[in-house]
Amino acid sequence: MIPVQGYEGLTVGVLGLGRSGLATARALAAGGAIPLCWDDNPAAREKAEAEGFAVADLTREMGSLATLVVSPGIPHLYPKPNPVIAAAYEAGVPVDNDIGLFFRSLGQGEWMMHDTPPKVIAITGSNGKSTTTALIHHILEHAGREAQLAGNIGRGVLDIDPPGDGGVVVLELSSYQTDLARALTPDVAVFTNFSPDHLDRHGGIGGYFAAKRRLFAEGGPDRAIIGVDEAEGLYLADQLAVAPADDRVIRISSARKLTGPGWQVFARKGFLSEYRKGKQVASIDLREVKGLPGAHNHQNACAAFAACRTLGLSPRLIEEAFASFGGLPHRSQRIAEKDGVAYVNDSKATNVDSAAKALQAFHNIRWICGGLEKEGGLGPLLPHTGSVSKAYVIGREAANFAIQLTGIEAEVCTDMETAVARAMAEAQPGDTVLLAPACASFDQYDSFEKRGEDFTNRVLAALG
Repeated sequence: MIPVQGYEGLTVGVLGLGRSGLATARALAAGGAIPLCWDDNPAAREKAEAEGFAVADLTREMGSLATLVVSPGIPHLYPKPNPVIAAAYEAGVPVDNDIGLFFRSLGQGEWMMHDTPPKVIAITGSNGKSTTTALIHHILEHAGREAQLAGNIGRGVLDIDPPGDGGVVVLELSSYQTDLARALTPDVAVFTNFSPDHLDRHGGIGGYFAAKRRLFAEGGPDRAIIGVDEAEGLYLADQLAVAPADDRVIRISSARKLTGPGWQVFARKGFLSEYRKGKQVASIDLREVKGLPGAHNHQNACAAFAACRTLGLSPRLIEEAFASFGGLPHRSQRIAEKDGVAYVNDSKATNVDSAAKALQAFHNIRWICGGLEKEGGLGPLLPHTGSVSKAYVIGREAANFAIQLTGIEAEVCTDMETAVARAMAEAQPGDTVLLAPACASFDQYDSFEKRGEDFTNRVLAALG
């Protein structure tokens, strides 16, 4: 646990009592603060009370609060602030989240007594965050470095152990987390890529980008690793660099060769290349790395490679770690292969952009897709469906989804059981049966994880 510093003897409101909220309450208490908790869910309140925390309607307690700490899923501005947060704004009570408390508290205590101060690597972006975060963590463990995984993946940030000498904390941060944190001071910050998402929560695409950009503006990292395959990334890299050769900014790409006198890492035709001062210093063949299929995963590899290079790891050591990386569940996860047919679970492809990347990673695809559609329609996805042999559409609105798949043979299956059975029955050697829904899961499942587990279980049961 990371005890929260700076609130000794003060009452701090905790809004939202899920995993991060309860961890925040514990960390506040460990640092000498007095947590006062609330959640609209009675069961969550009962769980907090069972741990000995005081529970009260925080809208009536603003006069006693030094600050209010909010869980990431609770809106603080758009589409409108939660009533407790609105009351805090009216009362002038500072609003923060567990990420802000983490950065505020981490560098205190025994931190400066280490011979080699610990480092924090923080990763944000629209797609690839989880894979990049897990890959960095995997490389560090392969290298024998103490490393902890936290944030939007792994444990809550305040629930981890204080890092030891030379330890590294690897954080995945969503836009919900970066948007509200009052302190953001990682040593290395990564921006993977950018595409529209969560627009209602951020009041449009500009607000969404502003939330991502805060990771690089609130104090500024020592090193910034920026994906420049979109205009937003190019803009951010340009804003951060003070000169063309400024190697505090590392530009990465999976779309083209990067040039210039700075520090560049890019992947083309399956090969990762590192250039510094206009000269190539490393190259890695990614084509046989089964845990990182496709250009989108090659971009993740570039980001992870660059982050680990800033810590002094050698290219050959990183290459070894790539080879043993198994991938993450529900993210281009190869779950089985039999009779020449591969089965891939990419249930995390919950939007059009991530599904397009998955479709570009494989050939001869039997595509299981559909669910709760997001804003914008399927138009941007259609240019990337050339490798699709047939689509098997699930979801309550499967028929409407299938109509939008112009130029593709599509069968309305509605449920996962039917889709898996039909795709497996028609698959030929050399095909890939791919779950990449391009939609949220909530019309039929509690989460994308549950959807991916259903696909996986049905495939494995059918294969025996």
